[in-house]
Amino acid sequence: MYTCVQLNGAEPKKLFELNSEKMKVKILKIMSKGFLIILILSISYFIGFSQDIRSMQLPDVLRLNNGTLIHNSHQWITKRRPEILEVFKQQMYGQSPERPEKMIFRLIEKDCRALNGIATRKQIRVLFDGRTEGPYMDILLYLPNQVKHPVPLFVGYNYAGNQSISNDTAINITRSWISNKTKGVINNQATEATRGMAASAWPVETILKRGYGLATIYAGDIDPDFDDGFKNGIQASYPELQKKEDNFSTMAAWAWGLSRALDYFETDKAINNKKVIVYGTSRMGKATIWAGATDQRFAMVISNESGAGGAKLFHHLQGENIAQICKNFPHWFCHNFRQYAGKDSILPFDQHMVLALVAPRPLYVASAQGSYITDSYGEFLSTKYAEPVYRLFHNKGLTLKEMPAIDHPVFGQIGYHNRSGGHDILPYDWEQFLRFVDIYLHR
Repeated sequence: MYTCVQLNGAEPKKLFELNSEKMKVKILKIMSKGFLIILILSISYFIGFSQDIRSMQLPDVLRLNNGTLIHNSHQWITKRRPEILEVFKQQMYGQSPERPEKMIFRLIEKDCRALNGIATRKQIRVLFDGRTEGPYMDILLYLPNQVKHPVPLFVGYNYAGNQSISNDTAINITRSWISNKTKGVINNQATEATRGMAASAWPVETILKRGYGLATIYAGDIDPDFDDGFKNGIQASYPELQKKEDNFSTMAAWAWGLSRALDYFETDKAINNKKVIVYGTSRMGKATIWAGATDQRFAMVISNESGAGGAKLFHHLQGENIAQICKNFPHWFCHNFRQYAGKDSILPFDQHMVLALVAPRPLYVASAQGSYITDSYGEFLSTKYAEPVYRLFHNKGLTLKEMPAIDHPVFGQIGYHNRSGGHDILPYDWEQFLRFVDIYLHR
């Protein structure tokens, strides 16, 4: 069942009108730097706004598979939500295992005077099958010492090992596989040169001083980000889940790992496990959204520039598409998803439905004006068409009808901003996330 998208009758070209002289200057600057690929993406991005959004046929988030329209939160919880969840498990993300019965948590290191005394640092190893030599992930955890009660906590994946998020020399260097394309990596192993390399993306002290804890995990502990037939990640422990077309994908595995981290947080009395915020940028933002959709223990979901397979609508034909994802990252989603390559505009489901699975919990989606591949407008539209589910719970959702101006965040139960600049995570983004958490989780 489909619904015709209309955004307050506005013409897309009016929302994104750009002075032609400014465009010429922009193109000349790009050409002078030799960024041909960026030029092509820039032109296609602006041309793309001529797509008439009123003609997009989106699946109706409130209509049951049998065609019946739901009208209240009880019908959503008992009927529509389970339907949507099952569709995405079967057709996109794949099936995931339950919590491992033999999983144990082992405290590897603790320092109550970390970061010049402002934090308690813990390093926890999660042994999935209880064996030291078995598959595991390492959690790096910082808690603010100035707070004397259980604290709300951010948790998210990093790209190059826990040691990459801070110059703290006590953080253990990951032993998991890392791409040799990463600076400071030799023979797929992190070296001391990777320490603190991503510190600008993780404002640890700012988060702690605001009264929140921070936990991070290297995504490669769960599944290294390359296609080898699921032999090198946690999927190898569940071979039966790879025998069908709705197999245990990398994206599902990353979401599963975040839930296993939450299992640990429930045992740590210094953490308010009812106020855990799951966060991710780019491809980790995709995993974050699915984690929040499948595990309702997460109190809040924050996605930063997650793009296709994350917050963006596939039906909005800009940025990355299904065919590109399935070709370049065949391990991200389950085998069933490949049948939809080239069918973005007629997809029988879309990401506004995944965002709706977060309801009624607070959801924040962040975009960047210059991140053409992630399609900021497609991300905004997705939040807009998840909004009807929030209204079932008497929440206002986005609280606006049209895409907000650049660098003008909105803080409804669904928060959103479109930052100036390119694909990145910047202090501006974190400031909005912290404001959003301040509003809805009330430290």
